[in-house]
Amino acid sequence: MHDTIISQDIIEAAKRQGKVKGIIVEVGELGHVPAEELMETLSRMVPNWYVQIVPKKAKIRCLCGYTGEPKILEHTHGHSVYFCPKCKKVPELVEGKDIILKEVEVE
Repeated sequence: MHDTIISQDIIEAAKRQGKVKGIIVEVGELGHVPAEELMETLSRMVPNWYVQIVPKKAKIRCLCGYTGEPKILEHTHGHSVYFCPKCKKVPELVEGKDIILKEVEVE
């Protein structure tokens, strides 16, 4: 369900640019929908568009001083479990949670 709602928002935003031929979407590693599921949904909803998904790695900042990629235990629709690989505590997520329409190719 999340994937359909997010896909519809992306499609509507792209259509505002004109007659769409293709899109590029950046998907955060800890986004609300996993990249492969978003790709499947977009491809099903707009089969005549070129759809490219660009993954974006997650980045955390922890109170222990660590900045970098988290240790991800689980990631599903709207639910993620991750921690700092250095101290094993829950850090602040600073990148990799967003889904962004990066480019729209129009006729």
